[in-house]
Amino acid sequence: MPTYHLQNLTVRHLGASRAAALHAISLTIQQGEQLAIIGPSGAGKTTLLATLACAHQPAEGSFQIFGTDPWALGHADRHRLRAQLFLAPQTPPLPPRQRVVTAVLAARLPQWSLWRALVSLVKPADPEAAWQALSRFNLGDKLYSRVDRLSGGERQRCGLARLLLSPAKALLVDEPLSALDPALSELTLSTLRDEAKARNATLICSLHQVDLALSHFPRIVALRDGRIEFDLPRGQVTPDMIAALYQGEQPGASAPPPEHDAMAVKLGVGACL
Repeated sequence: MPTYHLQNLTVRHLGASRAAALHAISLTIQQGEQLAIIGPSGAGKTTLLATLACAHQPAEGSFQIFGTDPWALGHADRHRLRAQLFLAPQTPPLPPRQRVVTAVLAARLPQWSLWRALVSLVKPADPEAAWQALSRFNLGDKLYSRVDRLSGGERQRCGLARLLLSPAKALLVDEPLSALDPALSELTLSTLRDEAKARNATLICSLHQVDLALSHFPRIVALRDGRIEFDLPRGQVTPDMIAALYQGEQPGASAPPPEHDAMAVKLGVGACL
């Protein structure tokens, strides 16, 4: 059974205009598959990930997760389905005064009772697991730091460490390298791919760095203006196709600026649904 099956899916912006953000998207993504979503700014990459995380309800078309239409379910059943999905936004909405250990362990909230979650705020339930997850992103020394003492890149990796503790079957990651240097970018993608493979989870990652998308992911889905430009194995993606996709915009390279502070907290879907 595929993780996702989308047929002629249209998603509209909120607000009076109700303009289409995604146009007639058709995708089938198998369980355990790993793919990268690329495209210029404003192409619809973040909207597509949010839709796959059940944060946006489609206006038209067919949408199934594990063979089920999530928007045909009741609220409780849809909430249980969302527990199998993990969306890591580009800027994770981590509470600034929270300790890193608590922020990472929040990935287990869907599995915990309310009482256990409250107790963990005072005495972290499994600090060893949080430390191991952070260490895979070279952040083990930040276990008991406050979130607001982290740099932008450290907060980004802290949000990804949550992913390692989530039991989700679909891992949706939005621009995880925007605040990382080349060495950390390679480490981050390798860690995400290894984790997905180990648990046979589906990994869908939007990337601005086209060269890293092509070197790490076997399938490339390209978006432009809310439409799929191509959906191909990486070996069939040509330089001319990339040039046409990014016409008028320079595609990203694998050498973004070093870690920098990005203090704004992105509103919307949390890192752990």
